[in-house]
Amino acid sequence: MTEHDTIPNASVSLTPEQFAHLGGGMIAYVRPIKSEDAQRLFPQIGDIQPGLDLFALLSADGTPIILTDSKDAAIANAWEHSLQTVSLH
Repeated sequence: MTEHDTIPNASVSLTPEQFAHLGGGMIAYVRPIKSEDAQRLFPQIGDIQPGLDLFALLSADGTPIILTDSKDAAIANAWEHSLQTVSLH
């Protein structure tokens, strides 16, 4: 077996710090968010109309990147910055 082979169902232990940095600078995810919750992630937005359905683009470690009213705009911004988007379930 070489270092590039994988073992099915093998588990790997990561520290919380190592896990937080996985995909750093390469992976981002789009998260639907209500405008009422946007202030917590994006404190610089100031007052925002309640009840809006928005989308946040977040880095792999959860750092907020952009807030938009369109999922497509969030994904386009990720691509523009060479970030691979992933789905979270």
